[in-house]
Amino acid sequence: MAYADQEMSGNRVVAIIIVALIHIALGYLLITGLAVDAVKNVVERVTTIDVEEPPPPEPEDEPPPPPEDIPETAPPPPVAPPPPINIAPAPPPIRTQTNIPPPAPPALRIPPPAPPAPPPPPSLARAASPDNFQRWGARIQNDYPSSALRREEQGTVSMRITIGANGRVEACAVTGSSGSSALDQAACRGMQRYARYNPALNDAGNPVSSTTNQSIRYVLPE
Repeated sequence: MAYADQEMSGNRVVAIIIVALIHIALGYLLITGLAVDAVKNVVERVTTIDVEEPPPPEPEDEPPPPPEDIPETAPPPPVAPPPPINIAPAPPPIRTQTNIPPPAPPALRIPPPAPPAPPPPPSLARAASPDNFQRWGARIQNDYPSSALRREEQGTVSMRITIGANGRVEACAVTGSSGSSALDQAACRGMQRYARYNPALNDAGNPVSSTTNQSIRYVLPE
């Protein structure tokens, strides 16, 4: 660095001396009255030297200051780490759903009431009834058993009879005895032989079988 400065100073001194000599020569020629041509020739021969000044040197880095004696200090007391903080996870996002109103129910159409059904036809059902009871009842009573007459037996026989669709007695059973077996048997036998009934009818008016009760009273002739 010092060598470069010395070289630069020598160049400047040489340049300054050359310029001084030129000025002295010019002054001398002017004073002595030399011709202008001589001055011009001398001036043209003079070589202009442009001295470029080098840039100023960069300042050297200053050495760091010597370390000062740092007094020894006691190490800081140990610090307990802070307790862990439980951070609850963020709740899941709540998804809201727009409630779409249900479609309007279809209009309720009530059909007109059905016309009332026609009333059913009147029922033709009826129970069986004796047909000319006095006539065939007298015939049964007059058919008095001879054994009962000899023993002078008399009384009333109650019976449960079955009447067919033709109006005739199809079956007979004694439900109340007269006290004489001869009269009981004669009563059932006479009912099946002589009795006539108007048969029972169903709702449509058709004759059907049915059951009924019948009594025959036996009285001794005077």
